[in-house]
Amino acid sequence: MEVKTSWTYGASGQFTFEFDGDELFYVDLGKKETVWRLPEFSNITKFEVQSALRNIVMSKRNLDILIKNSSFTPATNEIPEVAVFPKSSVVLGIPNTLICQVDNIFPPVINITWFYKGHFVAEGIAETTFYPKSDHSFLKFSYLTFLPASEDFYDCRVEHWGLEEPLVKHWEPEIPTPTSELTETVVCALGLAMGLMGIVVGTVLILRVRCLGAASRRRRAM
Repeated sequence: MEVKTSWTYGASGQFTFEFDGDELFYVDLGKKETVWRLPEFSNITKFEVQSALRNIVMSKRNLDILIKNSSFTPATNEIPEVAVFPKSSVVLGIPNTLICQVDNIFPPVINITWFYKGHFVAEGIAETTFYPKSDHSFLKFSYLTFLPASEDFYDCRVEHWGLEEPLVKHWEPEIPTPTSELTETVVCALGLAMGLMGIVVGTVLILRVRCLGAASRRRRAM
């Protein structure tokens, strides 16, 4: 079992508890409560928030000692990777959720905001904690509930120290262009014509083969 602690470049930090690389829960240090990845886990075991607070204090203290006693180079600000996609297949008028996935985050301090048709969105948003990865970078998700409409569009804006300017990922529903009645009629007519042509050609070939067979039999009889 593996326990990981991490902190942002702020006053609080983050405490996560993992098992075989999967997060079981994290501690919301602002609210001083445990947030389980799956609510069912809370019925199996409990975790005292004070343990997380003590762990972070000790980790920060040990880090300060290491920094004072060794030469170190400031960490490089990585460039985050951003992708936006819907949680499920988009159907107009059916509620859905947009997901803004931000990968390769380091240091773990970032600002993610949503925009609808260029206007800032303040409601219907949820964010995960920072998920630590094996390469010491972090992963984070932001969720936006929405009702798909044909002319709507959304933007996920990410601000991070590794970016010279905010990175904006655009998303809008891809709605198939409806086929006109005239086009459908033409396609059906072409299909029917091709079918009839195939029948005619097939019939001609059969008759020709029969005629050739009859002629051959007559020559042998003579």
